[in-house]
Amino acid sequence: MKYLALFFCTALLVGVSVPAEARGARGGNHSVKGYVKQNGTYVAPHRATNPNRTRSDNWSTRGNVNPYTGRPGTRPPY
Repeated sequence: MKYLALFFCTALLVGVSVPAEARGARGGNHSVKGYVKQNGTYVAPHRATNPNRTRSDNWSTRGNVNPYTGRPGTRPPY
C-alpha cells in the first residue's frame, strides 16, 4: 500500500510539471500522413493542431509559432 501511494504521488507530480501544451489542455495536435493532392502536388508528412472552431490557436495564425519547425504564423486570426 505504501508503494502504491508513492506511485500515485509521483505520477501526480510528473503530470503537474509537464506543460499544459504537452498534456493537450490547449487542443493538442496530431500527425498527418503524406499525400498527393488532386493537382499532383505531394504534401509531406507533418504535425497539425487538432481541429476546433477557432483559428487563433493554430500554428499558422499570426502571433503563434510552430513548435516543431520554429516558423511563425502568417495567416490573419479572423
